[in-house]
Order: sequence, then C-alpha cells, then structure tokens
Amino acid sequence: MRAPDNNIKASLLDSGYNQAMNYLVIVPLILGWLSGWLVNYLADVLPLTRKFTRPTCPACQTKFAWSDYLLFRKCTNCGKRRTLRTFFVQGLMVVAAVWIWIFQGRALPFPLGIILLIYLAVVFIIDLEHRVVLHPVSIIGAVLSLGIGIFLRSGQSLTYGITSTLLGGITGFGIMLVFYFLGELFVKRMAKKGGLASDEVALGFGDVSLSGILGLLLGWQLIFVCLFFAILVGGVVSLVVIVGMLIAKKYKAFTAIPYAPFLILSAVYFLFR
Repeated sequence: MRAPDNNIKASLLDSGYNQAMNYLVIVPLILGWLSGWLVNYLADVLPLTRKFTRPTCPACQTKFAWSDYLLFRKCTNCGKRRTLRTFFVQGLMVVAAVWIWIFQGRALPFPLGIILLIYLAVVFIIDLEHRVVLHPVSIIGAVLSLGIGIFLRSGQSLTYGITSTLLGGITGFGIMLVFYFLGELFVKRMAKKGGLASDEVALGFGDVSLSGILGLLLGWQLIFVCLFFAILVGGVVSLVVIVGMLIAKKYKAFTAIPYAPFLILSAVYFLFR
C-alpha cells in the first residue's frame, strides 16, 4: 500500500522540478540580452576610441544618451536609426545563451561559455566591419583562452592541461604565421609584377594572433582541423566575392577580406557542438 504514496511523491517532485526549470529559463534570456548590449557597445566604441566611452552616432558623431542607446532609439541630432546589426546581435546572443544553458554540460559551464561567446562576438563584428583585430582585445583573449583551455584539459593533470593548452596556442600561431609571411610575399610580388603599389596584406597579423588564441582554446589536436575548415570556407567565400566583383565590374586588386569571422565560426563549431 506504500507504492501509490511513493508514486505521488515522485510525481510531485517531478512537477516541482519542471516548474523550477521553467522559471530558471529566464536566467539565460536575461543574461543573453545583457550580453547583446555589451557586445554591441564594445563593437561600437572600441574600433573608434580604443577605450570605454559613451557611444556616438556613426553618421554625425553626436554622443548618445545612455537611455537612448540602450533602448535602441535613433540619433536625436540627425535622426539616423540604429543598424540592423544591433538588433541581430541582440537576438542572436539570447538564442546562444539559451543554447549554452541547455547544453552547458557538453562543452563549457554556462558562465565561461557566455563570457567566451561575448569575446568572440566582439572580435567577429569588429573585423567584419573594420577589417581589424585589435591588439588589446587579443591580449585579453589570450589570457581568457589560456585559463579556459587549462580548465578544459586539466582533467588528467594540471601539467597536462597547461602543456596541451600552450602547445595548441603555439601551433595555431605558428601555422598562421607561415601563411602570413607567404601572403605578404605573394602580395609584394604581384604588386611588383603588375607595377602596382599596395599596402594591403593577404592575411593580417591580427588573424595570426587570433589563431594562437583559438589554439589555446582548442588544443594542438583540434586547432589543425579548425584552421583547415576556416581556410577552406574562407577561400570559397573569397572566391565567390571576387567573382561577384568581376561580374559587377567593381573588382579591385588586393581587396581586403576579413578572415577572423571564418576562424571564429570554425572554433565555435568545435567548442559548442
């Protein structure tokens, strides 16, 4: 006669657990929204000022009031509306936060996962919009990735975690450094052969630094695969862009194509799959 009582207790416990989980889902929603605010803010101010300042309108350089900026209002001076990127990032960070919250046990604990995602999103947007990977941001990323990399691989021993993480960083940095010098040599030779002067590079040194940072995160084994996919996808997309420019008769030699987004997308796949 005790079994029904036990079943009732178990049912009540399950019901209480489900209700608690339903309430807790608001945590990643809120943190995802706050993360979107932070990513947008850093992507707006860092490329222009290299420091934490009040954001300005990209059209007229008028400073936003914080209330207007956080509520996505248009510029009070020139009337320019906020870019689509602002709203896309907000939504994407909320979705990503929920994803990490649900699958946090498979990759990273939620706090580390969301911090890492904020960093990668900032680098992604800045390189996409300004064709630059900022050196101060790279330094922060190296410290962050070193700590996360050691955390991920210290299950066997702390020594193994440190060694494997550092080896991954050296491997990622070294591989892309070779491509950097080869690309620089290629651009100079092509410019000389065509009688052209070019300050562009096939691969920026910021991309080399980012590869080292991703190597710290992924370790020396996965960084090979990550770079392979990034180079492959980046090459295909670059070819499509060049063909499109040729068809539109707008092709310009040594057109800079941001490479950090391909590196980051490849790394995110291996980190959060």
